Amino acid sequence: MRIRMLLSAVVALSVVTAAPAMAADDQPLPGYTIVNPPLAPATVGGKPTRVLQGVHGHAAYDIEVPPQWNGKLALWAHGYRGQGKVLTVDPPGYGLRQRMLDQGFAWAASSYYDNGYDVKAGVTTTRELASLFGKLVKRPREVYLAGVSMGGHIIGRSMEEYPGFYAGALPMCGVLGDQALFDFFYDFNLVAQDLSGVNAYPVPADYQTNAVPKMEQTLGLNGTLTDRGKQLRAITVERSGGARPGAEASFELWKHFLFTIAEAPTGQSLAEFPAQLATNIFTRYTPNTPVDVNRTVRRVPPSNLWARFTPSLTQIPHIAGRPTAPVLSLHGLGDMFVPFSMEQAYRDDVARHGRSGSLVQRAIRTSNHCEFSPAEAGTAWDDLLKWVQTGKRPAGDVVNDPRVVSAAGYGCKFTDPAATGGTRGLFPKCA
Repeated sequence: MRIRMLLSAVVALSVVTAAPAMAADDQPLPGYTIVNPPLAPATVGGKPTRVLQGVHGHAAYDIEVPPQWNGKLALWAHGYRGQGKVLTVDPPGYGLRQRMLDQGFAWAASSYYDNGYDVKAGVTTTRELASLFGKLVKRPREVYLAGVSMGGHIIGRSMEEYPGFYAGALPMCGVLGDQALFDFFYDFNLVAQDLSGVNAYPVPADYQTNAVPKMEQTLGLNGTLTDRGKQLRAITVERSGGARPGAEASFELWKHFLFTIAEAPTGQSLAEFPAQLATNIFTRYTPNTPVDVNRTVRRVPPSNLWARFTPSLTQIPHIAGRPTAPVLSLHGLGDMFVPFSMEQAYRDDVARHGRSGSLVQRAIRTSNHCEFSPAEAGTAWDDLLKWVQTGKRPAGDVVNDPRVVSAAGYGCKFTDPAATGGTRGLFPKCA
């Protein structure tokens, strides 16, 4: 009887050991769900890749390793997902997934554990994914970062949060000017309110259905711009990067969308309510005629001073401008969701810290957000790799000289001449 009882206990113990309960961090946070369907392996040299998928640190992840791995890892940082509660994973875009695999790179991408504008989640989860890769596959010899939009904010901060860990970075259409992005959104809406005489701050519940139509009608945004509408356009062009090819045509593309960003918050965290750190207190608007906007516009201080000025890793943190490895960035000239001025702000920050030699920036003649061809992204990736391996800094564009940026041919050097469609027709053809 005692032997049978002992055997039963051993069997029961072996069952528990064989099927342990899911770890607490291997499932999403409360309120979140994960949608990460099976990723079909790619083919490299006639052989399939190895794909690993799972959940770690409350975030979903994808890992792909080529048959002949070169020991290097590329981490992909996705952009803003909105305020929903479904976590998803993106593979590297613009043909970079296959390009990386063909070059012998493994890649990995995380959903992050949170949506909203949560850069902290992206910074920490992406770094933890590199460690997980070392456990599941092997510790990589070099780790690179690439990504888009908010992913660029994640990349810029990651380079400073973990100095020396990343070998190089490719932020595309990135929020490299960090909190200045939310100042820009304030600029558009507060100036539009001032020029139209519509008082709509704080943003009311009927902003989109009542205040915005009044502003659009008064300023001529639905047809021919009034003089005040032209002033709004000129101020928006200046605040988004200054006079440059395609700027006025890009304003036509973005003028209605920029109103939709001014909405009531979905919560009180920074990720849910980014506007709490935005301000226009010290902004000087140009041109300042026919309306003396600098005298009449509503001035709004940041409601969360700590979040605005802390150097800590918050959900919307600062990027100091201290890259610790080569950074090559791409940005659309007419993008006004994450405007070209983000590149100018980052350039100024990097120069202030004496690290201009670690940054190369390229302007692409497009207006949609993150509108790049596979050739534009692939060439940038290849040039970044050569830079890291040889130490020879590749060519780029000057982004902070108004005379250069406003020239008719600006952005032609790195724009793919074979790419068509999208918003490329808004720009005159390059010589």
